[in-house]
Amino acid sequence: MLALRPRTFVSLANAAGLKPFETKALKERAPKDHESKIIQSLKEMYSCQPTENTFDIYARDAVFHDPIGIAEGLDSVRAQFIGLKKIFPRADIPKFRVLEAPASVPTNVILIDQDVAYYRDPQKSPTKTVNSLLTLETNDAHQVTRHTEEWDHSKTTSADDGFLGMLNEQRKKLTASLTNMVVGKDAKE
Repeated sequence: MLALRPRTFVSLANAAGLKPFETKALKERAPKDHESKIIQSLKEMYSCQPTENTFDIYARDAVFHDPIGIAEGLDSVRAQFIGLKKIFPRADIPKFRVLEAPASVPTNVILIDQDVAYYRDPQKSPTKTVNSLLTLETNDAHQVTRHTEEWDHSKTTSADDGFLGMLNEQRKKLTASLTNMVVGKDAKE
């Protein structure tokens, strides 16, 4: 009788090229001077308090990829976080650590370990607290070109993961596109 083995992925590495236990074990480091604006903007975005200048950290063709959506372009990235604010009127960041990256991670990549507590009712307990690894790729002008958010530091699926990953990637692009259509006009104001 033929024994079926469970499918294993070639790599369970997250966007940093590391396994979740490896990124969770990285030491915290002090931010570099050119990272301060990026860090401030991230805190504004994830605490659902973006300002007019919050999204200036992104290149025009930036990509934001999380387990829910893939937003392509600055306007679409902005719409995702304006949409988040519409769902959660309050969010707190109880943990935010800039991580010391190993030599295997390119020097233009910033790694951040964060916990965000989201509130549907700002007067009650958090609806959900999410731990994430943020992997931010930057260009020579220190603008974010790719922003990947991976819950619990675990790999976010994409077309690189086979047929089901391809379907999931298409769903994420559709979700981001719908969010952009619904929120996009408000996000530009």
